[in-house]
Amino acid sequence: MNYINFHKVALTVVSVVGISIASTAVARDLTIVSWGGAFQEAQREINFKPFSELINKPVLDNSWDGGIGVLQAKTLNAEPDWDVVEVEGDELIIGCADGLFEELDWERLGGRESYIKESVHDCGIGNIVYSQGISYDGDRINHETGPRSWADFWDIEKFPGKRSLRRGPKYTLEYALLADGVEPDELYDVLRTEEGVARAFKKLDEIKPHFVWWDSPAQSLQLVASGQVAMASQFNGRITTLNQTENKNFKFIWDDSIYTLDYWVILKGSPNKEEAMDFIVYSSKPEVQAKLPAYIPYGTTNKDAGRLVAEEYQRDLPTEPSNMNVGVPMDIDFWVDEIEPLTQIFDAWVAR
Repeated sequence: MNYINFHKVALTVVSVVGISIASTAVARDLTIVSWGGAFQEAQREINFKPFSELINKPVLDNSWDGGIGVLQAKTLNAEPDWDVVEVEGDELIIGCADGLFEELDWERLGGRESYIKESVHDCGIGNIVYSQGISYDGDRINHETGPRSWADFWDIEKFPGKRSLRRGPKYTLEYALLADGVEPDELYDVLRTEEGVARAFKKLDEIKPHFVWWDSPAQSLQLVASGQVAMASQFNGRITTLNQTENKNFKFIWDDSIYTLDYWVILKGSPNKEEAMDFIVYSSKPEVQAKLPAYIPYGTTNKDAGRLVAEEYQRDLPTEPSNMNVGVPMDIDFWVDEIEPLTQIFDAWVAR
């Protein structure tokens, strides 16, 4: 039975059971939440609009800036007003342990073995692989003599100007230690010690007056484009897409960029749980995932999808070997354990 026929049958069964059940199931339109900007524009064309046409119903999409507290607040009500959310790895693991998410039907997803191992979880499925690293405007800083490392990011004399990082300890503490000479393969061993955390904040102290913090990727791009900052951390895909769509000359440094995954989850108590699962099944198909790099170069998680991506887009993907080999994998388990205490320390440090 193909997907469309299955869906029609499912709707028929609901209608037979009774009007009251059907009205509860469609109390509002399916609402999907992602990260905004060029990435969500791409998802709108690849995921949201085609799925809406497939089920012949509206699909709403919102954006957010992350945070487990937001998800906890959303699930306080019996029926959250979001259904599917794209989350980071630590949010997935913490949220699943706290009962914030529904468990996924992996049989419908084609089995766990169909996906790269990092993307498989009871409560979520990896949607993209992405990198965050140094970005700057190549029209303001000569690329031939421009920054190549986090040590250069910290070098205010050689590269004058403000710096921008995402507000929060995640990524920020890693970058500080990399700038201080910690080897990538020792990064999380150092960060797991009190001395390592103190070392990271001491390094941050060196350029604290020069920081402008960003909360959303779009804000980071605006800061660099306007010249308010000389360099900023940014996600690889947004840099490539901005250059293509707005004829910019932004640069992205793959060396010591940090790569990780985002995941689709379904909020606990979603009144659209079945349609939410339908959407995740649709979006995880190899032929659907393989469309994304043409819009924005993030890596795929379905093993078959990678083989369908056109060669012309491969070199800009975080999963391309020459990029992945110089990157640093994020230790999600570390952030699951430490995000709360380190956020408290970070917030107190920023406020000083």
